[in-house]
Amino acid sequence: MAAPTKYPDELKARAVRLYRESDPKPTVRKLAAQLRVHHEALRNWIRQAEADAGERAD
Repeated sequence: MAAPTKYPDELKARAVRLYRESDPKPTVRKLAAQLRVHHEALRNWIRQAEADAGERAD
């Protein structure tokens, strides 16, 4: 059974959008700190968004 979702979907989408639209790209740790989320959670959201968009092979 999966663990309950800790962060709302709206926050996840906003965080990924901020990362992808930023130029230059912020570090994941810095953006995560600004959003007050765990950096590994943000990293996973970014990876999943890239996979969903067909930008990642793994």
